[in-house]
Amino acid sequence: MPLKPHERILVALDTFDHPMALDLARRLAGRVGGVKVGLELFTAAGPEIVREIRRTGIEVFLDLKLHDIPNTVAGAAAAAARLGIAFLTVHALGGPAMIRCGVKASYEAASEAGLPPPTVLAVTILTSQDDDGLRQIGLVGGCRSSVTRLAEIAREAGAGGIVCSPLEVADVRGVFPSGTLVVPGIRPESGSGGRDDDQARTATPGKAIRAGADRIVVGRPITGAADPLAAADAICGEIAAGSG
Repeated sequence: MPLKPHERILVALDTFDHPMALDLARRLAGRVGGVKVGLELFTAAGPEIVREIRRTGIEVFLDLKLHDIPNTVAGAAAAAARLGIAFLTVHALGGPAMIRCGVKASYEAASEAGLPPPTVLAVTILTSQDDDGLRQIGLVGGCRSSVTRLAEIAREAGAGGIVCSPLEVADVRGVFPSGTLVVPGIRPESGSGGRDDDQARTATPGKAIRAGADRIVVGRPITGAADPLAAADAICGEIAAGSG
């Protein structure tokens, strides 16, 4: 069943403020498809924030970008899956064995807990990186070819989908047609990410959806807005207009 426009939006709760994050999740329930709990909030508030958000009825995208030896990632993925999350990220640069172990462990742990397993998403190249940045760390070929190569590795290792910038969505869809594509680096027509925007590869909501994104991750344009619900509704409108 196709996703409705509002279901495509995952709001990034990138804050260390536990009460504020929980309040915003409660307010957004039913207005967006889910919220993202990343390293900042998870480090500050721990697994309990995920449990509390889940009790509001909204889906949680746990964005920890797990990247370690396969056994360690398996243990962390299993613990995360027991929280009842919808999505979990591992880093594609960890390689196929690591991805495979994370997927297997999360599936088994969720099944044992009587929960649906999370979709394990492999993060390719961060949206803050550009071609020059990749050259500095020794990755040749630029963002586009690196993302596509990592997407193929993740698909073969059993990942359920990919996290990539809006600029690589069409390429990734070509090599991973059945995967769930979750796309950060979203900047609405109405404005940018703000003065401290650190994203290098971005696009509007409509452009990302037209390119083939299943879900988009939006943080500051919603969480930093004077009226977050109105901002979310405006982005929903952009999606509806752009995907028509």
